[in-house]
Amino acid sequence: MRPAIVLTTGPQDTEERRAARARYTAALEHAGASVIAVGPGETPPATFDGLCLSGGGDVDPAAYGEKADPATMVDPGRDTLEFPIARRARELDAPILGICRGFQVLNVAFGGTLVQDVHGHRVDGPLVEHAIRPVPGSRLAAACGVAPFGVNSRHHQAVTLARLAPGLAATARVGDLIEAFESTADRFVVGVQWHPERVGLDGELDPTPARALFAAFVAASRSPAPAR
Repeated sequence: MRPAIVLTTGPQDTEERRAARARYTAALEHAGASVIAVGPGETPPATFDGLCLSGGGDVDPAAYGEKADPATMVDPGRDTLEFPIARRARELDAPILGICRGFQVLNVAFGGTLVQDVHGHRVDGPLVEHAIRPVPGSRLAAACGVAPFGVNSRHHQAVTLARLAPGLAATARVGDLIEAFESTADRFVVGVQWHPERVGLDGELDPTPARALFAAFVAASRSPAPAR
């Protein structure tokens, strides 16, 4: 049976945004999910099997008690949609996969903060490719292995160890910037700063780890939550 995965997206008002939603949908469906795409102003279902928080604009710094940097590009519609549905997913014990902005949303939802503008990082340039090594014993390593693999990213905000939320553990880093984390208490809450839905479409990166990550998320969503 295909688990029902809610995919949060931005407004579908441009061809680029529609193409982005199609990439996430295709990656999740390829992994065996039934996708319910929900954008700002739309009402998500009350129950679902898993939640994928996709990429997009910046989280409002007011959500973590800071004033906006001039470089911050707030997406209030996404904030209004995603923070409540992230809470609902945790109430349901539904697996969550956060990608890029979704990674940042999860960190803030768990009580962390963000670096609002990383020097030299851009959101309007090409995706940057670099290698990460998953921490052994992590959910990321269980899905993708412990050998280094290439990832892509395009972001100007970030999570560092100093800004990582309580209850989250870093599972991949590049220097001081965290590239992946997971919840230490929830059944499956994983965030990645890169764009696995684009691997195989851009550059020469091996798509195997990206497909394995989506497969692990969908497999976790297919399994019923343990009785409490």
